[in-house]
Amino acid sequence: MSRIGKSIIQIPAGVTVSVKDNVVTVKGPKGELHQTLTEGIILEQEDGVITMTRPSESKSHKALHGLYRALVNNMIIGTAEGFTKKLELVGVGYRASNTGNRLDLSLGFSHGIVLNLPSEVSVETLTEKGKNPIITLNSYDNQLLGMVAAKIRSFRKPEPYKGKGVRFVGEIVRRKAGKSA
Repeated sequence: MSRIGKSIIQIPAGVTVSVKDNVVTVKGPKGELHQTLTEGIILEQEDGVITMTRPSESKSHKALHGLYRALVNNMIIGTAEGFTKKLELVGVGYRASNTGNRLDLSLGFSHGIVLNLPSEVSVETLTEKGKNPIITLNSYDNQLLGMVAAKIRSFRKPEPYKGKGVRFVGEIVRRKAGKSA
């Protein structure tokens, strides 16, 4: 039984959802997103509420039922409100700056890292004295935002001995004890 798949999705004001040839299109004030549904998963829309149904009780249909319900829900939330992810640079001399959608990172390597972000993702960097630099990413596409944040984090993952690296704000890094003398 897919509990996620059975729950309904409320459509907020200003967001329109349309289905044509198994392609769901969601338009809102922030942008427009498309998602192709697998054969069999049915999206029913009435009175500002969306329900998803599956053709059978097979394991694959149950999994896809919950998956597509979550994807459509994220599309609706993203086009209505948008998503935000914050990354924190922990380490001496680690810096971040941006000009438009171009992010410049200094993470302790011999050369800086320059990352050109997609146009759907906006970036802000905040550097305060005595605090770790913060990178704030905003987008209406949750999948794209997660991939960009994971790419930035992959440049210098947090290491377990000193805790240095790029981490999500609020992420807890499990620390290890060093050598005992």
